[in-house]
Amino acid sequence: MTANQTCGQAAIALLEAHGVDTVFGIPGVHTLEFYRGLAGTRLRHVAVRHEQGAGFMADGYARASGRPGVCLLITGPGLTNAATAIGQAFSDSVPMLVLSSVNARDDLGKGRGRLHEITSQQAAMAPLTAFSRTIGSPEALAPAMADAFDAFAAARPRPVHLEVPLDVMLETAAPATAAKRRGPPAPDPAGIAAAARLIAAATRPLVIAGGGTVDCAAAVQALVERIGAPVVTTVAGKGVVPADHPLSAGATLAFRSTQEAVAAADLAIVIGSELAETDYWTDRLTFGGRLLRIDIDAPTLVRDYPPTLGVQGDSGAVLAALLPQLAAQPDQGAAQATAARLRAQYAASLGPLSRRHAKVLDALRRALPADGIVATDMTQIAYTANHYFPCSRPRCWFHPNGYGTLGYALPAAIGAKLAVPGRAVVALAGDAGLLFTVQELGTAVELGLPLAVLLWNNDALGQIAGDMVARGIPAIGVKQRNPDFLALARAFGCRAERPDSLAALERSLAAAFAADGPTLIEVRQDSAFLD
Repeated sequence: MTANQTCGQAAIALLEAHGVDTVFGIPGVHTLEFYRGLAGTRLRHVAVRHEQGAGFMADGYARASGRPGVCLLITGPGLTNAATAIGQAFSDSVPMLVLSSVNARDDLGKGRGRLHEITSQQAAMAPLTAFSRTIGSPEALAPAMADAFDAFAAARPRPVHLEVPLDVMLETAAPATAAKRRGPPAPDPAGIAAAARLIAAATRPLVIAGGGTVDCAAAVQALVERIGAPVVTTVAGKGVVPADHPLSAGATLAFRSTQEAVAAADLAIVIGSELAETDYWTDRLTFGGRLLRIDIDAPTLVRDYPPTLGVQGDSGAVLAALLPQLAAQPDQGAAQATAARLRAQYAASLGPLSRRHAKVLDALRRALPADGIVATDMTQIAYTANHYFPCSRPRCWFHPNGYGTLGYALPAAIGAKLAVPGRAVVALAGDAGLLFTVQELGTAVELGLPLAVLLWNNDALGQIAGDMVARGIPAIGVKQRNPDFLALARAFGCRAERPDSLAALERSLAAAFAADGPTLIEVRQDSAFLD
């Protein structure tokens, strides 16, 4: 950061100093000083078609890279347009920095009818973020930015919103540099020793690995191999232990057989998971034995399921300290048999529609490299895939799990591809969800991104239609008129295909990964080749 910069310019310089390389947004009259700051920097600005797309792209970027995604948003409607994406990132513990403008200090809360004014942006963002802060002076900017990056590095990662008033944005900011970041809390040695004793006393342990373990996959695998325990992942933890590992029961926590196995374990070890409703889709899990919880977030350690022992800390740091204190369990036969039984019971539970999904998902798995990324939407094929689709490594499966928003897949896939351009990326969406953010096809075309947009089309809100029928409710608002998706994609400049066989689907996917832009690949639910 240099002298004589405006605060708006200084905000961008601080982003660069904190290691940010990409920002997502739409320029507007209230963010001009931010954009003045972008000129001459190494930051890449991705111009989106809607601010919700900016938020979802930042989310996908963060999930793929492990670094915070950054949105640059205008006062009022720009910020509220992105609120759904910010809420999704909050729910799924995704680090995201939302930098916005806000009306001048003397106008805040006055209701003067200023352009883009709402009563309190800060109050609107507070429930969706780790914290939302108004930068009251240029001197407050660097400490606020440091607090944001501290929150990403040292706590449960969630979005942070910083807003700069229009008059502050124009004031001169003193030169500043990024402050040294704090690390996560170190695990308590006494807690580690107590956890080791708890594990040593168990004869039927079982591990549940959540999204908080995506950066310590090797340690989780070492743990289950050391103690001879079957491991179940949440959807956010898919791939932490490879799906084909003999101790892996997959992401099957939502199924009765796995829940019964959890209840039967004499010790359940839950690592990096809040154990939320969307992890298991039942009223409540039963832990018949002892419960050991490991989490970076202190409230999560005791909420809903008070543990026998809770160990606070980064999952990787806790496991690194714990593993040397554990004796190896030479006989893993029973644990492997449990994992195999749970996998088989899940496979046997697939219904007719899920079996149609499975044929498409098998073709996708064959076409997609092992490190390929799938960003999914709230759609029935993704609900099947959350449990069915095998992943061999973490940060490869992105689903809007907690908040459950439509429109996530396409922009999240764009963000992921920008974060890791050398990896194949797929957006898996239903017809209704794609239409929420279909305009971002234009962004993908403009950037020349070789994305595969795999569209499952049943011309309906299929899940809701089925729920209505099951409850004896007339099917209202679930059979909407769709466009010609191939024509719509081509209008944006995309390649577009409708394969007529599973082999053709595989060829289309493989070609999409090597193309010079996005490809929309439509598979209709009523396709004869899925019979």
